[in-house]
Amino acid sequence: MSSKVLLHVGTPKTGTSYLQDVLFQNRSKLLRQGVLYPAERFDAHFLAALDLMRLRWGGLEREAVGAWDQLAAQVREHDGTAIISHEILATASRGQVKRALASLGHEPGGGGTEVHLIISVRDLVRQIPAEWQENVKHRATFRYARFLELIRDPERSHRVGAWFWGVQEIPDILARWGATIPPERIHIVTVPRPGGPKELLWQRFSTAFGLDDLDLDLGTERANPSLGVPESALLRRINRAATRDLPPVHYRPLVRELLAHQTLSKRTDSPRLSLPPSEYPWVAELTDSWVTELAERRYDVVGDLEDLRGTAPDPERWADPDKPAERQVAQAGLEAIRALLVEAAERQAEADRLRTKLEETRRELIRARTPRLMRTMEWTVQRLEGSPRGRQALGAYRKARGRNSLSA
Repeated sequence: MSSKVLLHVGTPKTGTSYLQDVLFQNRSKLLRQGVLYPAERFDAHFLAALDLMRLRWGGLEREAVGAWDQLAAQVREHDGTAIISHEILATASRGQVKRALASLGHEPGGGGTEVHLIISVRDLVRQIPAEWQENVKHRATFRYARFLELIRDPERSHRVGAWFWGVQEIPDILARWGATIPPERIHIVTVPRPGGPKELLWQRFSTAFGLDDLDLDLGTERANPSLGVPESALLRRINRAATRDLPPVHYRPLVRELLAHQTLSKRTDSPRLSLPPSEYPWVAELTDSWVTELAERRYDVVGDLEDLRGTAPDPERWADPDKPAERQVAQAGLEAIRALLVEAAERQAEADRLRTKLEETRRELIRARTPRLMRTMEWTVQRLEGSPRGRQALGAYRKARGRNSLSA
């Protein structure tokens, strides 16, 4: 059984995609150092989280059946340290948390596997617009203003508000996941404020996970990039116009990956999506209460809880994604069309190459099945048809056979 489990349960939009890809790409190197990151595919922990919480996710839940038990079994069988990481675990219920911890060998009150809970957190000033954008990148069509209404609903009666606070209400997440874990084994990694060194967040992750002494390859192409205001508006309009005709299996590669991540996210000169200035007072008040509560619980903080106090948005630079500059949306739309045309051309070229290859293979199979005598006869006919005397001889032969052509 693992002597230690590092259980990273979120939150979304805190560098989790980068962290998980570094762990996945270095899993062999980690294992040589006694650290297990159990994953045969990059989304293995995501599927395990879906299975644990019985979440529906565009059909992927069918692939996820049994994934958590399989992951937990790998962790229990490992003699050393094991790492589990996915941000949607943040929203697990208390019953699901209890099942997860028990399956990893955790025993409330001491004994069993030494489980450490890790949570990465970022200020709500950045998290609120980021969560609306994530909804849009997952087919949502509601306006930004509507999203703000839903998350401010005290009843949290709509699934959008319930999900948002399920993965973003830091004290509650830690209360659910950390109810039976000593506070010294609960680690909060804060995302640095904007403008800090790019490597600082990884340094904090590395400290929390005990990876400081390991020489890991930190290069990765996996990320969850953000979109600007016109790009977010364009994507929402695409959702309204096309998602009925695009099942999730096609939406993910074409819209979320090709358009959002690979194309529109490259447009960094457009206005950035941000919190409306009018929303800042209640966000700041809520953050104050969180910082006070987390400090009183005496968790291990890697970074600074003050990082949770987001910077007030500048009213002069505020751009409303519900009322974007149409020229900027049109420019983004042209980029999207160009990307789709290039993708279509590449797919057509690949289809043509496959078609040619299939035709060549078919011909080779026919030749391989044709008797040697038939090939000899065909060669002879071709030679005879190439000269007047040959054609004369063929005509006499065919007349004698009473046929119009030579066949096997």
